[in-house]
Amino acid sequence: MKIVILWLFVMSLMVSVQAQTNPANIKVDDLTDAQIEQYVKRAELMGYSESQLDGFARAQGVSAFEAQKLKDRLQKIKRNKQQPKNLDTRQQSGNTTTGRQVNGAAQQDSLKNKKLLQDSLKIDENKLKVFGSDLFKNSDITFEPNLRMATPSSYIIGPDDEILLDISGDNEASYKLPVSPDGNITVEYVGKIAISGLSVSAAKNKIQSRLSSTYPAIRSGNTQIDVNIGNIRSIRITLTGAVTKPGTYTLPSLATVFNALYASGGPGENGTYRKIQVIRNNQVVTTIDLYDFLANGIQRGNIRLQDQDIIHIPVYGSRVQFEGEVKRPAIFETVSGESLLDLVKYAGGFSEDAYTAKIKVLQKTDKERSVKDIYADQFADYSPKAGDQFIVEPILERFANRISILGAVFRPGLYGMEPGMTLKQLIEQADGVREDAFLERGIINRLRADNTAELINFNVRDILAGTSADIPLKREDKVEIASIFDLRDEYKFTVQGEVRLPGDFPFASNATLGDLIQKAGGLNEAAKNARIEIARRLKNRDVTDPSSSQTIQVDIKDGIVSDLTVELQPYDVITVLGDAGFRTQRQVKIEGEVLFPGIYTISREDERISDIIKRAGGLTSYAYTEGASLKRTGVSKLKAEEKKEKERLKKEMAKDSVEEVDSEDEFDKETTAVNAKNSALAKVSQQQGASATEIEPSDLVGIELNKILINPHQRGDLLVLDGDIITVPKELETVKVMGEVLNPNNVVYVKGKSLKYYVNQAGGFTDNALKKRVFVQYANGAVKGKDGAYPEVKPGAEIVVPKRAPREKMNVQAWVGLGTGIASLAAIIVSLLRN
Repeated sequence: MKIVILWLFVMSLMVSVQAQTNPANIKVDDLTDAQIEQYVKRAELMGYSESQLDGFARAQGVSAFEAQKLKDRLQKIKRNKQQPKNLDTRQQSGNTTTGRQVNGAAQQDSLKNKKLLQDSLKIDENKLKVFGSDLFKNSDITFEPNLRMATPSSYIIGPDDEILLDISGDNEASYKLPVSPDGNITVEYVGKIAISGLSVSAAKNKIQSRLSSTYPAIRSGNTQIDVNIGNIRSIRITLTGAVTKPGTYTLPSLATVFNALYASGGPGENGTYRKIQVIRNNQVVTTIDLYDFLANGIQRGNIRLQDQDIIHIPVYGSRVQFEGEVKRPAIFETVSGESLLDLVKYAGGFSEDAYTAKIKVLQKTDKERSVKDIYADQFADYSPKAGDQFIVEPILERFANRISILGAVFRPGLYGMEPGMTLKQLIEQADGVREDAFLERGIINRLRADNTAELINFNVRDILAGTSADIPLKREDKVEIASIFDLRDEYKFTVQGEVRLPGDFPFASNATLGDLIQKAGGLNEAAKNARIEIARRLKNRDVTDPSSSQTIQVDIKDGIVSDLTVELQPYDVITVLGDAGFRTQRQVKIEGEVLFPGIYTISREDERISDIIKRAGGLTSYAYTEGASLKRTGVSKLKAEEKKEKERLKKEMAKDSVEEVDSEDEFDKETTAVNAKNSALAKVSQQQGASATEIEPSDLVGIELNKILINPHQRGDLLVLDGDIITVPKELETVKVMGEVLNPNNVVYVKGKSLKYYVNQAGGFTDNALKKRVFVQYANGAVKGKDGAYPEVKPGAEIVVPKRAPREKMNVQAWVGLGTGIASLAAIIVSLLRN
């Protein structure tokens, strides 16, 4: 006896430890995301897909309600992983949180990520470039010479040019004459003519003079000559100094300075844009200021180059930085004689938000930096110095004379405050108050000198009548005049029941029952012979009176309402009841092994399953009556509607919980608000979970069709309802084995074999199988568990083997506790033995 007591004590301790991890006691809301993912991996190892996760959970003893929540949590985790990764270091630390906490953290991180993105954009904007640095690096802009243009008369001819000589009039001839290395061309019947170093115009005159002896008609004008350049020669140009790619370049002889700069990449990082020199025969023939082209589009000094010309780009002399509210912020190069006004022009002028009264300049002295304000009247006199950093600040985000009026006025909105403007003048500018204005009190929201808020109330009626002193307005005053409708509940009527357009309708004085029925689209067919009930609120009800509302009844006969003149009051609820004798067509569907499967309309109130089978022509020879099932969709439809409504409410709450913020203070406030709303959402979810039933209603009804057909209209032969689906399958030949077996699969049905046979065909029980809780779900939807012996197996059945609660590994404390208990029990036993 004493040994039995000891054994019972030890077993009670073990059971208490195992109960802590019993799957039947698992609450999904208490699981972390990592635990849920581990649970899914375990299901996959057992042969279950994600879509079969609820079946795996049910096999372990988890309730249907928690199994559905498990699938929902898994979908939420997958959605969170598809969102951009959080930048919050708290998330990167690997802390495990519940699904609701992860949701809140993701919202916070999205807000912080937005702020970081804005900061990074500001940093990029501050990286200014040298004005004009992209000119010769832009692939969309080229300065290639146009070789198809007419030859300029000032073009200097040189060796390797090709002269096109055309003779027309009394004499006709054409020649292509190359210029020889010694500068001559050879004309038929004339001989050599030296033209190297001559312009096209001078060469034409010389050729014409030489040809006149051969063609006398040239003197009389009856013969004309035309001289052009065919193929032009190449010239070699050298670029030196602070050039992006210095060196010697071979260019067409029509090339200009800009062509050479484009070929070389233009000035380098330290090259000047203001004093580019063209050197010819050791003399500077022109100096180019690229700012003429960059700012005004004028190519001043862009001369045509000659062979052996040198383009020299010195290093820049002085650069300043111009940033802020200008249209073209950049680093500009300045030259002697330029003023700050010139720099403003180079920068494209001020932007629309610029504070133009002054420009702030950060100067560099011999020892340190200094700050100076340059006012608008000093722009033309200030000479920029090397290293100056000019900043154009934006105008203040405030209004010098803004006031506003809101509420029950005809033109609410913003207004400009004139000197000495009063409250009455503002109301008149807003075209006066509306008819629904509450005239007993208005409010002025005013900012004091220290920016604290102050409320000033006034009587609207007295202000307009002049019986009260008018109130002078100040900058940023906000006047509010309420509507009488804003100060009371919204009056309405509610129409429900058998009308075409049920719903809420706005209140209107003198509205009658007939008016509201018309607004609701009139009565429908079900109200032809029925009744209308008007439920009215009780005012000033005696607390001892048990009545909660007043009810007015109006009869309907042959679609005619007996009294349509009943005057309605605010919040009246008009319910149009239906006719008990009215019925719409209700239908059931029968499918499978019947002679005429299809949709049948219920013809009698007492029509049953056997009647529908009879109307369908009876069963075929292949019908398997034991597997026949009835699917009743009414319960599932109602459940789906309830679930859809809950999801809609949750989405609305979640949508309201995140708003955009623009400052760090607003971010902190928004984070607090998000956490508070997430907590409220979590409480709602817990309340819904606590009130929900543990097992969701099934839409399958277990029927025994063979007994129904033998004894029709007896117990079990159910009345059919609208939407019922009767399924009569063929002979089923397999049995599905799922849950805690080594190889869950479908096994061929063998008549007379026990449940254990099918489990063995699936590999046998696993070590975690809870054998005493094995149950069988038959093809008709009926479920049978173990009652002494294992339940009988029939074709099409599903054998579900639940999982036993996992045994938790005992830690040191648990073993110490167990040892202490055993020692205490041993001491008791020894004490008993001594006695």
